[in-house]
Order: sequence, then structure tokens, then C-alpha cells
Amino acid sequence: MDLCDISQIKSLLMRHGFRFSKSMGQNFLTSAWVPEQIAEEAGLDGQTGVLEVGPGIGCLTVQLAKRAGKVVAVELDNALKPVLSETLADCENTEVLFGDVLKMDINEIVERHFQGMKPAVCANLPYNITSPLISAFIEAGCFESMTLMVQREVAKRICADAGTSDYGAFTVYTNWYTEPEILFDVSPDCFIPQPKVWSSVIKLTVRKTPPAQVADEKLFFSVVRAAFNQRRKTLLNALSSGLTGYSKEKLHEAIVSCGFDEKIRGETLDISGFAAVANKIAQISE
Repeated sequence: MDLCDISQIKSLLMRHGFRFSKSMGQNFLTSAWVPEQIAEEAGLDGQTGVLEVGPGIGCLTVQLAKRAGKVVAVELDNALKPVLSETLADCENTEVLFGDVLKMDINEIVERHFQGMKPAVCANLPYNITSPLISAFIEAGCFESMTLMVQREVAKRICADAGTSDYGAFTVYTNWYTEPEILFDVSPDCFIPQPKVWSSVIKLTVRKTPPAQVADEKLFFSVVRAAFNQRRKTLLNALSSGLTGYSKEKLHEAIVSCGFDEKIRGETLDISGFAAVANKIAQISE
């Protein structure tokens, strides 16, 4: 069966009485080159254990199963059980778990299914929960890489440069823990039903060490969040209202001692700039 052929997809879904759910953001791929290229770009081998989220009818799952040692796919929609039972019948190294991955223990899944393997994530993510999923994968701390299809605007935010409109707290967060790269774009006509937006495939390679040294990582991210919560304010005013326990005078001292103008906006600082400010704030609080 060609899982990317529109007529065969429609026949498959009709046979099992499946209907698309808008609330789940379901869009199935209809261009075979896309799942093939995603699987290739993931750099899988027989020692790789792959976690996939949102397998749909399994067109990417099949490509992952051809290349990886083990694939575990997590699907929220129980209506896809009979569909996946049919489409993945020949994938002996694949297991499907049904449920909400955000309510699952990701580390437990990895420990149970990928013992002795190199864990990775490869998925066409549901666009309505992309950021929470990426955060969950990062915080699990057990993956070497994540090859993901996301909304193109999300990919641009993750890979944005400091000072641009796409740059934000999530940019800093993902770049602190990973090295992101946009691999290729995917047009809406590669899906059924067609989404209203373009997609991008990105690869997040997990860093062994952060890109800057900070005395207090929790404080570092508090500074970042405060800066972007009021991104049109100066960094000083944003931190004054967003950080508790620090006087405006001390925050001013920390900012200017880093060599920054007192009127600088936080959105113009790169990771090293935020790290410098956070370290100075940590010093003045001692």
C-alpha cells in the first residue's frame, strides 16, 4: 500500500470509518519524498531508538522502521488503532502507544523500549502543541537529536537571530540546549487536508554543554523571560518589573557593568549577552 497516495489514503480511512479531527490538527502527508527525506535527515541506524509523536496513518513511521533499530510511536487518537494495525503490520520493530504523550513519562518510555540504544525523536508534530512537545523532549534529557516537522513560523522563531521580530524566549531556550538547523520547507499541498500554512523540517542536535557559562541557570532563564515578557520596554524596566528581590539601582549597575547601554532592549541581546547580565545580577545579590 502506498501510504502517500491520496486515493489509497481515502480508501483506507473510509474502510475504517475514520474522520479527520480539526481539534487534533490532523494533516496526513501525501508526498512520498517528504517522509523519506525526514527519515534520511534524521541519520538513523540499527542502534537508534526512535520516538515518534503523531504517526497518523504511519507514512513516516514506515520510513523510520526501515532505518532504525526500534520505533515507538505515540498516537492520541484511538480512532487510528485499526488503521495503524493495518499499515504497520509488517513493521516488526515498531510499537504504537495510544495516549497523550504530554501526560506520559518520556524517560520511562525510553528506558523500557530503547535500552542500550541511541534515543532520538523524529516526528511530524501536531502544530497546536509544538512548543510544549519540544520542551518536554528537551527536559527529558535523554535524546541525542530531534528531527521534526513544525509550522514554518515556529522554525523561524527557533532559528531567529537576536534583534529580529521572530527572536524570543523560546529561541533562547531551544538554542541553550540544542543546535537548531532548518533542513527544508514543505508546502501545504503535500498534505490532506491541506493546512493553511507552510511547514519546515528542523533538526535539533542536543548540546553536550550550554553555549555560555552561567552561575545560576534558573536566574538566567528568569532574566530571559522577564526581558521578553515586556520586550518593547528597556531591559532595565523589564527586569525591574519582572524580577523580584532586586532594586532598580542594582539592576542598572549589572546592565551597564556588562558594557550595555542603560536603554538597551532585551530583545537585542544574544545568549552570551543574557548570560553576562544574569551573572552580574548573581554577583550583586551575593
